[in-house]
Amino acid sequence: QVQLVESGGGLVQAGGSLRLSCAASGRTFSTYGMGWFRQAPGKEREFVAAISKSGGNTYYTDSVKGRFTISRDNAKNTVYLQMNSLKPEDTAVYYCAARMALGYSVSVYLGQSDYNYWGQGTQVTVSS
Repeated sequence: QVQLVESGGGLVQAGGSLRLSCAASGRTFSTYGMGWFRQAPGKEREFVAAISKSGGNTYYTDSVKGRFTISRDNAKNTVYLQMNSLKPEDTAVYYCAARMALGYSVSVYLGQSDYNYWGQGTQVTVSS
């Protein structure tokens, strides 16, 4: 069982930056692939970024490439999402997610159904 707690959301002006953190409980964090998803008002939750259990492989949705960076610190049981050049359309509740990553250490997971554990979400609001 993994518990995930996001933090770091808030209100920022367009062009600004935020860093989200997701702290995981348990002693096996390094065996989990991690992802970030977001849900804007009136829209379905969508994939944002994913990182392999080793941290050696990452993947982003097109709309955030070059602006967002996902990273992890397995010693601190934490995954991060650095968000730069924020736009009003990035406004959403951001969720981190985890799943046991068996097999190859470079695997990343892009679908919501791939993940077993979810945080409660943190609100990011970007004003124009």
